[in-house]
Amino acid sequence: MAMNLPSRSARGRRAPMADINVTPLVDVMLVLLIIFMVTAPLLTAGVPVNLPDSRAKALDQEKQPIELSIDDQGRLFIDKDEVSEADLPAKLDAIANKAAGQDQPPQIYLRADRGQNYGRVANVMGELSRAGLTRIALVTNAGEGGGANAR
Repeated sequence: MAMNLPSRSARGRRAPMADINVTPLVDVMLVLLIIFMVTAPLLTAGVPVNLPDSRAKALDQEKQPIELSIDDQGRLFIDKDEVSEADLPAKLDAIANKAAGQDQPPQIYLRADRGQNYGRVANVMGELSRAGLTRIALVTNAGEGGGANAR
């Protein structure tokens, strides 16, 4: 058995280092952490809406829902596309007709700015109901712990 014992001829030489240098690994992980911290806020919804707070739990989703947003100025958006008040019924009818062959209508996330009038939100919900889109979830901010959730 060979052992790595110091000998008389190798007194001035150093033995090879068998430790792993973790400094490059830590540097790479810190860079990745910074990249994710910068890009994570950009992955949220496209229309800026000041959502109300709620303590309800988030819903589980199996398919990508359709987002209907009302911003602080009262403008309507379907996903990220702005829709006028006059065009809203036709757009909702088109969404309902596209999903007519499915067993249930698509999930609609209604995101309304907290400064919006209750009547305005009720009118949009009425249009959704008229089009046959009855699976509506109101999106709010979680009261504790942060994050946007569907209620």
